[in-house]
Amino acid sequence: MEANLSAFIQNLLHCVTNAHLLHLQIRSFAKHTALGEFYEGLDDLTDKLAEILQGKVGLLTAYNTNYDLPPTDPIAYLEQISAYVEASRQSSWFPQDSNVQNEVDSIVSLIDSTLYKLRYLD
Repeated sequence: MEANLSAFIQNLLHCVTNAHLLHLQIRSFAKHTALGEFYEGLDDLTDKLAEILQGKVGLLTAYNTNYDLPPTDPIAYLEQISAYVEASRQSSWFPQDSNVQNEVDSIVSLIDSTLYKLRYLD
């Protein structure tokens, strides 16, 4: 379980970095702003979730050195992250406690809200 949870947190933190990189490269002001709000919000939410998980299951230390740069399409990237989060939260290794799932709900809400802004606001 620890390796899976460590990978989950690490992937969300990589998403923070990747969204920041996309934010710096995008030419649309609305998308630039949406991605800025996303990476700032996701950073705080991921930190909170990591602390809750560590209080529940112990320190997460099974991080690896893999890192992939983001694709150039922020919408496709966030859709990919959304699918990953949804699949992970339903896995047998992911805690199903309501407080943990509520924090994941906040992450999913941030992703969905950002997808709306990226798709429909210019």
